[in-house]
Amino acid sequence: MINEVMADAVDRMEKALESLRADLRSIRTGRASPALLERIMVDYYSMPTPLQQLATISVPEAQTLVIRPYSPSDLGAIEKAIAKSDLGLTPNNDGQQIRLTIPALTEERRRELTKTVSRRAEEARVAVRNIRRDAIHDLRELEKESMISEDELHRSQERIQQKTDDYIKHVDEIAQEKDQEIMTL
Repeated sequence: MINEVMADAVDRMEKALESLRADLRSIRTGRASPALLERIMVDYYSMPTPLQQLATISVPEAQTLVIRPYSPSDLGAIEKAIAKSDLGLTPNNDGQQIRLTIPALTEERRRELTKTVSRRAEEARVAVRNIRRDAIHDLRELEKESMISEDELHRSQERIQQKTDDYIKHVDEIAQEKDQEIMTL
């Protein structure tokens, strides 16, 4: 029972970490990356559809993304979705494909992005702590039902806290790497 609670908590903490990684991949760093467009949803026949399902995305140059829709009729919807997004990029449509030129980040924009990274890292820390809280609650319920002893409860709480500390350290490392990536010219 204790092992099940621990395994569930570790699994959920790992998912929180992976969610943070995916979230941070979509923050632009001054270099073109298809990951920038992962969260773009296109209004495709009144259904929000991920951009990757409607087009191929390539990086011909370090500062340029090229989006080629599978169907030319989707070009306008894709262009509109990119323009509406929070990326701050202006799509250039040539009738067959869309070019996105990634401008160099200004110092001010770099600072804003590091604040965004910090905010998202804090959200991940809170998620990990909430998972710890839930696991400790489950362990206390087991102790109330006399399924585990008080000593087992305390040992398990210490193990949960150790795992929490490890995952929070991972969150900090991921955020620090992204900050360095953003601040590198």
